[in-house]
This record gives sequence, C-alpha cells and structure tokens, in this order.
Amino acid sequence: MKDNNQLGWWTRERIMTIALFLITAVALALCFLVVQPFIPALTWALALAIVVMPVHRWIESRITQPNVAAAASVVLVAVTIVAPSYFIIQSVAREVTVGVDQIRQKLEGESSHSLRQKYPRLGRILAAIERRVDIQQTVQQAAAAISTAAVNVVRGSVEGVLGLLVMFFFLFFFFRDRVEAIAILRRFLPLTHDEAEMVFLRVNDTVYATINGTIVVAFVQGILGGLMFWWLGLTAPFLWGTVMAVLSLVPILGAFIVWIPAAVLLALQGSWIKALILTAWGSIVIGLIDNILYPLLVGKRIRLHIVPVFIALVGGIMIFGGSGLILGPLIFALTLALLEVWQQRTAAGGTAEDALEKTGSTGSTGAAK
Repeated sequence: MKDNNQLGWWTRERIMTIALFLITAVALALCFLVVQPFIPALTWALALAIVVMPVHRWIESRITQPNVAAAASVVLVAVTIVAPSYFIIQSVAREVTVGVDQIRQKLEGESSHSLRQKYPRLGRILAAIERRVDIQQTVQQAAAAISTAAVNVVRGSVEGVLGLLVMFFFLFFFFRDRVEAIAILRRFLPLTHDEAEMVFLRVNDTVYATINGTIVVAFVQGILGGLMFWWLGLTAPFLWGTVMAVLSLVPILGAFIVWIPAAVLLALQGSWIKALILTAWGSIVIGLIDNILYPLLVGKRIRLHIVPVFIALVGGIMIFGGSGLILGPLIFALTLALLEVWQQRTAAGGTAEDALEKTGSTGSTGAAK
C-alpha cells in the first residue's frame, strides 16, 4: 500500500519545496529591506572599484600585502575623486545662495530700473516676459527654495560624511576580496561559465563606459564652461560650471543650455567680443570634447543608442536618486545580457555553450577585462 504522502500532487517533497521557496522569498525580501539604505554606497563603491581596478592591480603588483594594497587604493580614490567632488557640492551650495540673492537685488527697485535704462534691449525683453510671468515673484520663490536646499546641504554634511565612510568601507573589501566575491556569485548564478563571463563583462563595460564616457566627460565640459565664465567675468562661474556638467550628463541636453543664453545676454549688453568668444568656446571646445574624450576614455567598449541611454539615466535618477546614474544603465545592461543568454540558448536548438562558441568574441564578450 502506498504511503499517503506519495498520493496525489501534494506530496511531502513538493510541500517542503514550496515551503522552502516561500521562506527563501521572505528572507530575500527582508534582506533587501536591510540592504536598501546601503544601496547608494554599494553602487558607487562598485562603480569606483571597476574604474580604478587597473590602478589597484598596479598597486597590488608592488604591495604584496592585500590589506595594505586595498587601503592604499581607497586613500587614492578619496584624495583624487571623492574629496574634490564633496568640496564642489559644498561650494556650489554657497555660491547658489549668493548668486540668486544678487539676481533678486538687480530685479528689484532702483537696480532693475537702472539696468533697463542701461540696456534697452534687455529691458524690452524683460518687459515682454513680465507681461506673461511675474519675474520678481518667481525669483523670490526660487531664492527661498534654493536657500532651503543650501541649508539642507550644510545640515546633511554629517550624513554625507557617514555615507562616504560606508562607501570607503565597501570599496576596501571590493578591492581586497573581489576574487572570492565573484567566485561566490558564480556559484549562485543559474548560468554556465561562459554565460556568467559574458554577463560580468557586459556589467563591467557598462559601468566603465558610464563613469568614464558620461560622468568624466560631463565633468570636463563643466570645468571648461566654468573656466570661460570666470575668464569673461560672468557671475557665479563655479555654479554655472556645475550646472553645465549636470546638464551634460543627460543625452539631448547639454552645456549649451547655459552658455547660449549667457552669450545672448552678453550681446544684448553690448559685449559683442565676449559673446563671440563664449559662443566659439561653447560650440567648438565644449561641444566637441565629447567626440574627442569618449574614444580615449572608453576605447572599444560598446556605446548604446541615445534613446535607451536617456531612459536609463533619467529613469534611474528618478527611482534611485544620484546612484541611478550607475544603476539605471547597469539594469539595462544586465537585462540585455540575460536576453542575449536566452537568445544563444535557443539559437538553432543548440546548447548555450554551442551558441557562445559561434558568437566568439563579438559584442561585449570581446571587450577588454
């Protein structure tokens, strides 16, 4: 006589499997809730580890002690990348408040009247705008919002420092224990060795291209724009350079959204030479720097179409905040890699290994490690 546990679909083994699946799902969900506050720090630590890895390997070749080599790489990242970035954020917060206050003073009372008399063309433009928009009220609201944001930045300094320390903590272990971590990750992935290698390469290339081909290029464009604003004597060059860098991060947008109105304003004020210099600098130097730097920084790594890049960057920022700059493109790249795995497994009815042998070194599998 058969055991009751083996009768019907609900066998003991299947019940235990379902129970294990549910318990695992709940455990993973709870783990995600625990890890969620650390996602920004983990994301930037992973991105910096990938980008700085060639330098870290050079340090490892000269410092045989893993702990010391990892610590040296973390210090290098802190000195050359993180510290200047944090200083920029604090400086911009202060300059924004001062710049908006100056604009507000110029648009109010005698300053506004004298400005319109001195620059009649600008006065006519302002009058046309004021018929549709209350400029003073808009500037006052913007000043209040920006002042509040600046105060929040200062108040958040302690939180920002703690976030940096956590990121350095993760970065240290990414440098030191990367081989063991990748080996553990491979064991849990439902992929063959070649498929896992392809996914890792795609992720590596995407992070590398995002950091070097997007963030670094935008940073350089912001520096070039800010330096020209400073050289021409324009207001708040530090602020506008940062704004140009941020706009350059987003495809379709760019630094021209800042320097074109500035050049027009200079022309309306009668500073034709400055306007021509700014226009030439913006269109030739800032505008073409992307075409020069990207091949040098990214090399042969794949460059996605502008539409998925736009969606990945903007959507990633909307969902994850600042870390979305990395997570957005990373999610897209990971999804594309997994879809490629499915395509290779189903191609001509062959196995995954056969499909990978046929593709060989094409696509992201041919990118340099």
